[in-house]
Amino acid sequence: MQVRELDVRDAYEFIPTTFSDNRGLFVAPMQEPALQEAIGHPLWVAQTNHSISARGAIRGVHFADTPPGQAKYIYCARGSLLDVVVDVRVGSPTFGRWDAVRLDDTEFRAMYLAEGLGHAFIALEDNTAMSYLCSVGYNPRAEHGVNPLDPALNLPWPTDLTPVLSEKDAAAPTLAEAEASGLLPQYADCVAYYEKLRAG
Repeated sequence: MQVRELDVRDAYEFIPTTFSDNRGLFVAPMQEPALQEAIGHPLWVAQTNHSISARGAIRGVHFADTPPGQAKYIYCARGSLLDVVVDVRVGSPTFGRWDAVRLDDTEFRAMYLAEGLGHAFIALEDNTAMSYLCSVGYNPRAEHGVNPLDPALNLPWPTDLTPVLSEKDAAAPTLAEAEASGLLPQYADCVAYYEKLRAG
């Protein structure tokens, strides 16, 4: 398993080895030793999510109140997608920056996003299946969003796709509006929580 730290702090790309033969393919997209070495603590999995998306569907930018926030480990089980992490933590050295990784059912690359980071993706083909492991269960009162089409963020959505958004995501505030309203996580709170996790 290869690991690459992304431009956004506390986000990582994982590249597993795939094994193919006349029966098909085997891969382990999530391997705890590699993840723990990268982030400094185990990932407690409280919920697994699975979504099927049509070509052009955008989900996000989603984040949760931190602490406890919601860390995510993400891979594409079928099809292909562009996965995007956005630093929405006020006070972070990489606040407002993003990074993106193509996830697909050929290489089975994965992404880890620490608590407090924003997450979004766009399906690059129909019937794209995404699976992700979450550190805490879904709490609708603690989950928030930033508009994925915020021009100030300028996220790397392919220009040949027509974005398809939920009403909730389309109505989400821009990053500047979310910051002004006090909606965004504070970087200092997130870092203190990461240290608590590392301390066990």
